[in-house]
Amino acid sequence: MEVQVLISQSVAILVDGNNIERSIHTEAGHTNAMLNFDTLIPRLLGNRSLNRLIYFREGKSISSKLRERLHSRYHGSVRPCHKSADIPLSIKATQLSGKVDTIIIMSGDSDYIELVNHLKSEGVRVEIASVESTTSHLLIEEADYFHPITDKDWFVLNKKPESKKATNKTKSR
Repeated sequence: MEVQVLISQSVAILVDGNNIERSIHTEAGHTNAMLNFDTLIPRLLGNRSLNRLIYFREGKSISSKLRERLHSRYHGSVRPCHKSADIPLSIKATQLSGKVDTIIIMSGDSDYIELVNHLKSEGVRVEIASVESTTSHLLIEEADYFHPITDKDWFVLNKKPESKKATNKTKSR
């Protein structure tokens, strides 16, 4: 007889957008590669509940489609960062540490090692989700769990074919 276990963990997913985008572009060999959140988020969560999803992104050119999709599907948000996402993501993770059971950091950046250690000392389970080939091995070792992001977790947008310029034909009278 199989015993069912009810898991009631609350999870926050914090995404270092620039780091993940660079990793995917490197691995895919294409700058039009994008995360497929619709398959990735359920896989990361398993049977746990999503408390927060925040996508930190450096720069001003943040896709409004990404912002709308994360909000409508996951009540997520996109936070523009002045420089890198390291400090804003770390501050948010520290703020959330008393409100969630698990924090998943989507980044392979070794700058997060101290954050991982701090969160774990506060009793938070810390998981890393990133492209393994571009992830610090020390970060993987410090985390409680590592979720490799693979080519099954992204897609490549096809560039729109260039429209043929309409030629104006003059009618002869």
